[in-house]
Amino acid sequence: MTSGESAQQAKEPCSPELGPFKDQIAQPQDPDSENTNADLASLKYSLLGPSLTKAGQDKVDQSKVAEVIYNSSKGSKFFNREEERDKALTVKIDQILAKKRQLEKLDLSRELRAADALLAQLEASRDLTQHIVHIDCDAFYAAVEQLDRPELADLPFAVGGGVLTTCNYVARRFGCRSGMAGFVAKKLCPQLILLPLNFDKYNAKAAEVREILADYDPRFESASIDEAYLNITQYCIDHGMEAADVVSQMRREIHEKTHITVSAGIAANARLAKICSNMNKPNGQYVLPRDRVVIMEFMRDLSCRQVNGIGRVLERELGAVGISTCGDVYTQRQFIEKLFGEKTYNFLLRCYLGLGRTSIQPAEEYERKSVGTERTFRDMDNPTQLREQLRRIAEELEKDMRRAECKGRTLCIKVKLHTYEVLTRQIAPPKAVYLADDLYDYALPMLVKLEQEVPNMKLRLLGLRCTHLLSTRKPDTMAFFGFRPRRAGSVETGESTSRINPKKAAGTEEVWEEWPSEARNDVLLVERAGSSSGTDSLFWRHGKEVLPNPKKEKQPAEVMQEELWDCPICNRPQTPDERQFNEHIDLCLSRQTIRDAIQQVAASTPPPGKPSIPEAKKSKDKKRGRQSTAADPRQKKLRFT
Repeated sequence: MTSGESAQQAKEPCSPELGPFKDQIAQPQDPDSENTNADLASLKYSLLGPSLTKAGQDKVDQSKVAEVIYNSSKGSKFFNREEERDKALTVKIDQILAKKRQLEKLDLSRELRAADALLAQLEASRDLTQHIVHIDCDAFYAAVEQLDRPELADLPFAVGGGVLTTCNYVARRFGCRSGMAGFVAKKLCPQLILLPLNFDKYNAKAAEVREILADYDPRFESASIDEAYLNITQYCIDHGMEAADVVSQMRREIHEKTHITVSAGIAANARLAKICSNMNKPNGQYVLPRDRVVIMEFMRDLSCRQVNGIGRVLERELGAVGISTCGDVYTQRQFIEKLFGEKTYNFLLRCYLGLGRTSIQPAEEYERKSVGTERTFRDMDNPTQLREQLRRIAEELEKDMRRAECKGRTLCIKVKLHTYEVLTRQIAPPKAVYLADDLYDYALPMLVKLEQEVPNMKLRLLGLRCTHLLSTRKPDTMAFFGFRPRRAGSVETGESTSRINPKKAAGTEEVWEEWPSEARNDVLLVERAGSSSGTDSLFWRHGKEVLPNPKKEKQPAEVMQEELWDCPICNRPQTPDERQFNEHIDLCLSRQTIRDAIQQVAASTPPPGKPSIPEAKKSKDKKRGRQSTAADPRQKKLRFT
C-alpha cells in the first residue's frame, strides 16, 4: 500500500493517445493511401471507447485491442454508425484547420493580449488553502463480487453481460474495460468469466463506505455510487494531521471495515484531485502539493485526455491544432476562442493553470437541471410494444420526479434507432407535469410524429426527460412564523428525497451503450438486477444515482448543547445549517417587508385631534342632511406592529 506520493514521483500517464496509430498516419505506404490510412487509424482509435483512461491498461497494446474491436464489429449497425460519425468529425477537423490557416495570416496580437489578461484574472482566483480529496473505489462492482467468490481473485472476470460495467485488474491486462461489448471482451480474453449485476449488494457496500467518509467530511459530495469528493481541511486542523496521513488513515479504515480498497487523489481543488486519484491505482494515493509552481509543472506535461471533461472528440480536435498536453494550450491560446468558442476557451485556460472548484457540498444540494429515465432493449418496431415501453418509462419518471420533489415545464423524448442514430424532440406543455398520465399523454404525440418522420422506425432505446423544473415542495409554515423548520423529507407525498442524480461534468461520456450486441443475439445492453423479485430501483439503469449523505444520530445531550445561530432579522435562534439558515432569513425578510408596508400606512394616518379627509367629508354630509354609514368598530382594533 503506497501513500504520500509527490508530484515529482508521478507515473507515466496510463492513457494511451494516438501513439499506436501514428505510424499509419505519418508514414503511409504510398501517397494514394494516405487519407485511407489516416481515416482507418482515427476510426480504430475511436472504437477503443471512452474508458481508454481506465487504470490497469498501461502495458496493454492498444493497437491490437483496436484491431480486435474493428474486426469483431465490422459490418454491424454500430460500426456503420461509428464510421459515419468519424467521417463527420474528420470533415469538421478539416474545417477547423482551414480556419486556423486563415487566422495565421492575421494579426492576432489583440487576441494574445486578451488571453494573457484572462489568464491573469483566472490566476488571481487561485485558492491554495484547501485539502480536496477524490476517493475512487477500485473496480468496485468486481471487488464486491470477489468478496462472495474469493476464488476469482487471480482469475480474469467482469461484471455485466451484453456490456461490461467493470472488470477486475487481471482482465484489464488483456485489454478488457468497462463499456466494452461482452463478445469483444471474450475474444480478447477467452477465459473471461462474466458475472450478472447485483445492485443490492453494491448499494449496501457503498453505504458502508459512505458512513466512513461522513466521519471525515459530513458534507462530502458523491459523484457516483463508487466515488466521492471530500474537503478534509477542517479535519486536518482539528486533529493536527497532514492531509496524506488523514487519507491513509481513511483508506485503511475503509479496507478494514468493508474489505475493499480505494484509491485517492489529494490536491488543492477537485479537478486536480480527480486526476491524481488515477495516478497510483489500485489501492494507492497521490499527493499534489499545494504549490503553484508544482501544479503548473504537473499540468504542463499532462495529456489532455486525462482531464475530466475532455473526451475522444475534443481530444482529436485539439490534437489536430497542436494541443496534445495541457501545456500546449498556452502556445495556441490566440487561436482557441476563434476555433472552439468561448466556453471551451475558458475551460482549457483553467486546465492549463490547474484551476478547479474548491466548494464541496452534498449532491442533493445542487440545483436539479433535469430529471430523466431511459430504457435500452432489443430492436423494436411494434407500435403497441413501443407504447407499452413509453408507459413504463412515464411511470418510472413520475417516481423520480416525486423523489426529487419537482415538476417540469418542458418534456423531452429521446430515441435511438437500430442504426444507433439518436433523435430528440421536446414540447412545452400548458402546465408543468410530473404525473405518469400527463407525461405519457404529452410524449405520445411526439412518438407518433417520429414514426411519421422515420418510416418503419425501429428503436433500441427510448427515454423521457423533464427540464425547466419547478419545486413541488410545500413551504414550511412553522419556519415562516419564526419557529424551527420541520425535518427535511416531511412533504406532502410522505417520501423523502432518496436518490439524487447530480449534474454531469461537461464532456462526460456514457459507456453503457457504446458497443453492439448483435453477436449475442441482441441481448439487452442493460440488465435489470433482481427483476425476478419485482423490486423497483433506480440503480438498475446506470448506477450513477447517489444517495444523500448519511446523518449521524445525535444523543439528547448533544442536541441540547448544539450551537445555534441567531437570525439577524428576528433574533431567534436557528439550527446551524447554512442552507436552512439562508432560507429562514429569506422568510424573515418577507415578513419584514410586510411590517414596513404596514408601518408606512400607519405613518400616513393623521395625529389625534386633526380630522382626516373622510371625517371632514362626513361633517359636510351631516350639514347637507345626508345619513352617513356607521364605521365597523372592529376595524379600529386591527393594528399591526
